[in-house]
Amino acid sequence: MRSEDIITRLEDEYPLSCAEDWDNPGLQVGRRSREVKRIFVALDATESTISQAVEFNADMMITHHPLIFHPLKKINDDDFIGRRIMTLIDNDITCYAMHTNFDVTGMAHINEKQLELTNTHVLDVTGENQGVEEGIGRIGDLPHSMTLQDAAAFVRSRLGLPTVRCYGLSDDEENRSPEEKVRVKRCAVCGGSGRSVVDKAISEGADILVTGDIDYHTGIDALAQGLYIIDAGHYGTEYGFIDYMVRKLSRMYPELEIRGAHVQQPYMIV
Repeated sequence: MRSEDIITRLEDEYPLSCAEDWDNPGLQVGRRSREVKRIFVALDATESTISQAVEFNADMMITHHPLIFHPLKKINDDDFIGRRIMTLIDNDITCYAMHTNFDVTGMAHINEKQLELTNTHVLDVTGENQGVEEGIGRIGDLPHSMTLQDAAAFVRSRLGLPTVRCYGLSDDEENRSPEEKVRVKRCAVCGGSGRSVVDKAISEGADILVTGDIDYHTGIDALAQGLYIIDAGHYGTEYGFIDYMVRKLSRMYPELEIRGAHVQQPYMIV
C-alpha cells in the first residue's frame, strides 16, 4: 500500500476543495510512493508526536493541523519547523494533513455527536459537497434544557476535559433560585478557534456557543448580545480527531497497523 493510494482515498472523502483558501492541507513532507504498513495519527506534528511516530516505526503520519502553513526559505536545524521536517525525512515518514477540509466534512460531525445535539444543521455554510451543504460548525439542540452551570459540566464531561471556561456564569450561580438561573438549549459548536462564528451563532438564535480560543473582548461582546460561550479550548474541541481517524483508518485498512498519539492537554491550569 503506497501513501499515494491512502491520500487519494482520503481526498475522495475529505476533498481539498472544501478547505479554506488560506489553509494548507495535503501532503506536507515525504514521498507519495512510500510503501506504508504503519500509520500514526496526531492532531499536530510536534517534536513529541513525531518522536512517538518514530518509536512506532511509522511509514506515514496523518495530522489535523498542517506542519507547514507559510512558505519556507530554508530547511535546517536552526528552526523548529526545519528540525521537524528533517526528522520526518530522516525516518522516511510521509506526513499528510487534513485541516479545514476535515473541519467541514468530519470535525463538525464529531462535535455534534460529542454534545448529543439533535435537529442540527451547518452553522456557517462555506460550500457544497456532492450537492450537500457543508461548512464550519453545527447548531442544534442539547439533549434537554439545562442551566448554564450544568451545560458547562456537561461539555466538560462529554469532551473529557479537566476544565472549561464559561462566559456568563456568575460567582453566585449556586445561590440563585431555579427561576433566576440562566437556562440554555439551542447550542452552536465549532471545533478549534470559533471567534469567526460568534456573529453567525447569534444570528442563528443559539443560546450558547461551544468552541475554543475565545479572547476577552469577543467573550464579553457575545454576552452583551445574549450569547453565552463555553471555551473548551482549541485542543479540547479537536483532539477527537485522533480517535476518530484511528478507528476510520482501521476499518479502511485492516491490514495496516494504526496508532494514535497520546492525548495530552498542551497546558496546565495552576
